[in-house]
Amino acid sequence: MPDQLSLYLPRPSRLHAWHPSTKLVLALCLLAVALLLPGLWTTYLLFLLGVLPLAALGRVAGPLLRAVGPLVLPFALSVFIIQGFLWPGGTPVWALGPLSLKREGLLFAVAATGRILVVVSSFVLFALTTRPDTLMLSLVQRGVPGGLAYIIVATIQLVPRLRARAAAILDAQRARGLETSGSLARRFRALGPLVAPLILSSLVDVEERALALEARAFNHPGPKTSLVVITEARWEPAARRLLLLTVPLAAALRLVFG
Repeated sequence: MPDQLSLYLPRPSRLHAWHPSTKLVLALCLLAVALLLPGLWTTYLLFLLGVLPLAALGRVAGPLLRAVGPLVLPFALSVFIIQGFLWPGGTPVWALGPLSLKREGLLFAVAATGRILVVVSSFVLFALTTRPDTLMLSLVQRGVPGGLAYIIVATIQLVPRLRARAAAILDAQRARGLETSGSLARRFRALGPLVAPLILSSLVDVEERALALEARAFNHPGPKTSLVVITEARWEPAARRLLLLTVPLAAALRLVFG
């Protein structure tokens, strides 16, 4: 069963058993490599040969694709439209009245979409296979300040929390007779009864979480205990160092072939 307050999906997989810091380094390295690699199709190869096999290893390939598609598609469409039609100069390949679609703009959009695809999919994969509580605990154990670790985890949980709260508000308003389907004007009128409770409930949630953290002595400077025990395999420290080496390697390839 997925957690409504996070994207995490429990699976009996090897990827889930990895230490959270190893998966975080993997996601950050995929992001950096995607931004640094030269070439038009290299990021798509990185997605097909890197991200998808990892998702299959974690048994979350289907949820990954279902989550990444709606996130990447709006960015891809906007990049293709804006860069394709508004690229300065360039070689026209198709005209629409005073506007013309430029070849250079389309090539830039293809490359940018590939980078967006890898960046989004790497962090979605990380969120699908990493429990937020173990992530926060591992960051604190690595020396990250507790406040910063909490901000990182809260950011990862932000979208699932808002989505779950919005769904609950939508169901409640429909039960009260609010019509949320039909014409565009009717849907626009329904935004007020949906957005206002969402904002107010989010503010209340922030206050409740702050009180809960204070009750648990979150800011206490002394040592803390945890019921969760995080272990890592012997090969993981070496694997993290090897992953970090991919970033300067990608930078060198960019300088040579960029």
